Amino acid sequence: MNISGSLFAQAVVSAANHIINEKSKVDELNVFPVPDGDTGTNMSMTMQGGKKAVEALEDTAPVGEVAKAFATALLRGARGNSGVILSLLFRGFSKGLKGREEANGSDVAYALKLGVEGAYKAVMNPTEGTILTVARLAGEAGEDAAM
Repeated sequence: MNISGSLFAQAVVSAANHIINEKSKVDELNVFPVPDGDTGTNMSMTMQGGKKAVEALEDTAPVGEVAKAFATALLRGARGNSGVILSLLFRGFSKGLKGREEANGSDVAYALKLGVEGAYKAVMNPTEGTILTVARLAGEAGEDAAM
């Protein structure tokens, strides 16, 4: 099954809504590497901009265009370290889908890999046990599933 721009848009809007609705739970989980309790808040604020950008697109927008609009809005609206890292993950992801009308499993796995690589490179001292680890493991699972 391929992922259309419309389906990808629905997925990121759903993800944004979930993070927005559960931000206090994510804040409570935020104990490592710095227990400042704002990861959920920062991620929800970051995702709100991405959600608005995607909702403004036509339903017929290709997946590459949706990914780029989402990533650009995340970067512009990033809040805190977690928001910046989230935006960098999607920046790389969007590069992997550039020019795509639809995406198949291999395309998504490649995009995840680019997102993870970009985020790890951007963080001065990448620490395991953070959003980076979750993204890396998701990327590895995506690669395994695409084979």
